[in-house]
Amino acid sequence: MATDPQESQPAPVPAAFHADWAHHERPKLRPVRGFPAQVGNQMALGLADARQVSDKVVFAAPAAQMILPLLDGSRVLDQIVGQVARGLTKENLEQLVAQLDEAGLLFGPTFDAMVSKMRAEFDAGETLPPASTAAFSDALAQQVMGEGFATAGQGAKDDVGGKRLREVMDEWIATALKDVQNPSFDTLPKAIVAPHLDYPRGWLNYASVYGRLRVTDRPDRIVILGTNHFGESSGVCGCNKGYETPFGTCELDRELLAAVEKNLGAENAVKLLANRFDHEREHSIELQIPWIQHVFGKNEAGAYPKVFGALIHDPSVNGGESYDGKGLAFDPFVKALKEAIGSLPGRTLIVASADLSHVGPAFGETFGFAGPLVGEDEKVVDARSRVFNHDRELLGLYVQGKTDEMLASMAWQQNPTRWCSLGNMLATAALTAPSKVEVFNYAAAMDQQGTTMVSSCSAALV
Repeated sequence: MATDPQESQPAPVPAAFHADWAHHERPKLRPVRGFPAQVGNQMALGLADARQVSDKVVFAAPAAQMILPLLDGSRVLDQIVGQVARGLTKENLEQLVAQLDEAGLLFGPTFDAMVSKMRAEFDAGETLPPASTAAFSDALAQQVMGEGFATAGQGAKDDVGGKRLREVMDEWIATALKDVQNPSFDTLPKAIVAPHLDYPRGWLNYASVYGRLRVTDRPDRIVILGTNHFGESSGVCGCNKGYETPFGTCELDRELLAAVEKNLGAENAVKLLANRFDHEREHSIELQIPWIQHVFGKNEAGAYPKVFGALIHDPSVNGGESYDGKGLAFDPFVKALKEAIGSLPGRTLIVASADLSHVGPAFGETFGFAGPLVGEDEKVVDARSRVFNHDRELLGLYVQGKTDEMLASMAWQQNPTRWCSLGNMLATAALTAPSKVEVFNYAAAMDQQGTTMVSSCSAALV
């Protein structure tokens, strides 16, 4: 009789609870991201690492959301059970704690070991391996290879996926620029603004600006300023690595980094790279690299442009100082980088990797509206329009060079639509002092349920 392979697999071993472990008896939850999930026929609460150090996910009963706020390290399990007092048994709580710990979602030795391993691997290499771009390349390769994808080696997948990615980028560029009057820059601009949305949602804005770079002067180096979505840094966070993609490697511009560190001085130079590990799982810089490689190609020595990446915090918070006063502030970094660029020969292109508003129920209330943003109901249309108008007002200030007013407006309003990239956009303007800013396209991408809507633009600073 044939046996179902799934039936022959041993059941997973439950995570073990250890009453003698202090972080089990008095658990302290790390920053987590909750999301609805379905396990079998039941709804569940998915819990993932908000900092993305761990890639493991815990699925718990929806009622666990009443327990999580109590896991703050101040209570032992008996106190938590007594405080919930709605059908929660200590045995169930012990199992939840064990699962959270095994996934690295509690502060303690398990998480510490994950961090140590991640940091050691980060410092051991010269470049950061691809993550988001590799996943997209693999998806394209699977479409081309069909059933053969499962048995193909990674090298073959990279070849097929990389070739297809170049074709897709060319298709996107052709679509984005087919009706524009000036589909290319005459000379290399000082800087560009491009999104860091995933390619399927952000391709139009990527292609609108990168497509115009295909026939311009090749830069000697590229500075990519991104957004720190998940990391620990409270200020500017630099990277001392190059970046790999399915197309190859952009090496770190070590000469530029050394000049920046020198200009910062010893104390601030330490702050610049103290949280360099934040770049391990950050996508806002990585997603620019394949476009850079595609439009500029390799030089005579067979190398793509060298890069330096940094993540910029929000200068509308705490007056540009780091959020906690301990990290690298906005102004000294911009000053040091501007002086470093000016001291080096050749052409430098700045890339502001910027998304704008993040609205919808998944992000919280926006202008007093908390419901889904899909549909043509009058309140929904009004909510969307207010977001679009807010974006256009701020972009208008940016185009006019009124960055101080833009910063003041955002600080006064306390960022009502959750712009995530004000820092890198303002840093780019300060670094380049452009004579002109031109926005090529503005767009917003929304999921089918209207729970998330993210806006972005493409622009050039000349």
